Amino acid sequence: MRRLFAPMLMLLLLASSGCALIDAYFLPPPEDTAQELWEAGTDAMSEKDYIEAQEYFGKIKDRFPFSPFALKAELGLGDAYFLNEDYLQALDSYKEFEALHPSYEELDYVLFQIGMSNYKMFRSIDRRQENIKEGLEYFYRLEESYPDSKYAQSARGLILESRRILAEHEVFIADFYWRTEKYGPAWNRYQFVVENFSDIPDLRDYARRRAEYSYYEYQKTLSEDERQRIQGSWIRWVKKWL
Repeated sequence: MRRLFAPMLMLLLLASSGCALIDAYFLPPPEDTAQELWEAGTDAMSEKDYIEAQEYFGKIKDRFPFSPFALKAELGLGDAYFLNEDYLQALDSYKEFEALHPSYEELDYVLFQIGMSNYKMFRSIDRRQENIKEGLEYFYRLEESYPDSKYAQSARGLILESRRILAEHEVFIADFYWRTEKYGPAWNRYQFVVENFSDIPDLRDYARRRAEYSYYEYQKTLSEDERQRIQGSWIRWVKKWL
C-alpha cells in the first residue's frame, strides 16, 4: 500500500503544479489597481518621464473613472502634457477638467494652467493671436474670481505681457499697410491701438503719431466729399488724445 501511495502523491503534486503553470501561461495577469497606477505615474513625473506618466494617468482615467485617484489622474494628465511641452493636449485636458469639475477646490490652478497653455503656444507676432486672446480671458477670470490666489500675481504680469503681444500684432499689421501705401486701413489699425492699449504707452504713442501721418496721406486719396465726411470725426479723435 505504501508503494502505491508515494507514486500517487507525486502524480497529484505534478498535476497541481502543472495547473498552476498552465494558468500562469494562459490566463491574463492581474490588472494594476488605481493606487498602483497613480504611484507609478507620480514616480514617472518625478523622474521627468512625462510620456510614461501620461500612460499611467490615462489608464486610471479610462479604467477607474469612479476611483478616488481619478480626479488627481485627470489633472495629472494635463500637467504631464504641459511639462512635456505638448500645450495643445494640455489645453484640452485642463478644459475638460474644468468642464467636469467646476467646483474643484483648486480651480484657480486649472484656470492659470489653461491661460499658460494658451500663452505658451505663442510663436511670432505676425500670426493670428487667438491663443493669446483666449489665454487673456482665463487670466482675467482668475484675477477676478480668485484675487487672493497665489497664481493671481503671476496672472497679472501675464495679462500685461499678453496685451503687449496683441498691441504689437496690431502695429505690425498697421505698419504693413503703411509700407504698402494703404493709408486708410493703416489709419484704422493705428487708431485701434491708441484707443485700446493705453496701458502700453510706448506703442500707444507710436501708433498715435503714425495715425496722424496715415490720416494726412489718406486724405490725399479722397474726393472732397469724402474728405469733409471724415474730417469732423478725425478732429474730435485728435482732441481726445492730445
